[in-house]
Amino acid sequence: MDTQVKQEKQAKIEVKNLSKLYGNVQAVTDVSFSVGDSEVLGFLGPNGAGKTTVMKILTGFHFQSSGSALVDGIPVDEQPLEIKKRIGYLPENVPLYGDLTVDEYLTFAAEARFIPVEERESAIDTSLEACGLIGYRGRKIETLSKGYRQRVGLAQAILHDPPILILDEPTTGLDPNQIIEIRSLIKELGKRKTVILSTHILQEVEAICTQVLIINDGRIAALGRPDEIAGTMKGGDTWELLLKCSGEPDADTIRDKLSLLGNLSNTMVEITDNGFASANFFVPSETENSNAGELIFDWAVSQNFKILGMSRKKLSIEDIFVKLTNEERSK
Repeated sequence: MDTQVKQEKQAKIEVKNLSKLYGNVQAVTDVSFSVGDSEVLGFLGPNGAGKTTVMKILTGFHFQSSGSALVDGIPVDEQPLEIKKRIGYLPENVPLYGDLTVDEYLTFAAEARFIPVEERESAIDTSLEACGLIGYRGRKIETLSKGYRQRVGLAQAILHDPPILILDEPTTGLDPNQIIEIRSLIKELGKRKTVILSTHILQEVEAICTQVLIINDGRIAALGRPDEIAGTMKGGDTWELLLKCSGEPDADTIRDKLSLLGNLSNTMVEITDNGFASANFFVPSETENSNAGELIFDWAVSQNFKILGMSRKKLSIEDIFVKLTNEERSK
């Protein structure tokens, strides 16, 4: 109990039973989660799932219909200006002024953030360097590519060195090299800041995030580390076998023999040339154990099969996302 209380006190962002109505439309329903210091939360969900609504509530742009959202223990709806001082926000559509140079835009943003005059030049230089924009400070924003405009938006978000960053699709429009650079920057920032990262690029979550929140139809579908979420899902791990069989193997026979291993699901067997059989099956997480590979090997020996190849594939973020969002739609 003491540990739980301690974790709650350390949470930079705490959301409890958050709901939001737009007229008769229920955008978010009973959402609860917390993000601690030096954590990066991957915020996932299909379009229209409610991600942007939650982020706008956390940044004080919208207010919830019920529930609470606290940043550093401060209710967002009661002190939105104080919250904005503590948060760097990069919206999906970055609000930029094309007729300004990068330097002019960041100077304007520094003034809007009330950064003291004597600290502005240093703050701008730091954000320009972090986002790879030092050589672009004199360029008009309207002449920049979409990727570099995105960098300018990120430079604006970190300009006042906030303890919390909320980033909505930060790598949209970037080329592969730029994506790698921005991911590295976010990962580095996550070592000393609290970060909420909304993205449709699931590899980003695996590369950057310490925990994942999947939202669907305005409700939380899953929350935790990817391995924790995978461990609670039906389906478990995928096993793939390539078997050498004596005689002429039969797919139905091999499938029946695989049932001796236990409660497998989605078993597929394909007979290939030269007496090979390729088998794919799920081992449910509730029956999975550390010596599953040994059991499979023993089973093959008992059936006079030779294992030519055996691999195990854990559920990826993409597998988890597709499975959870499709399950919700089918209900």
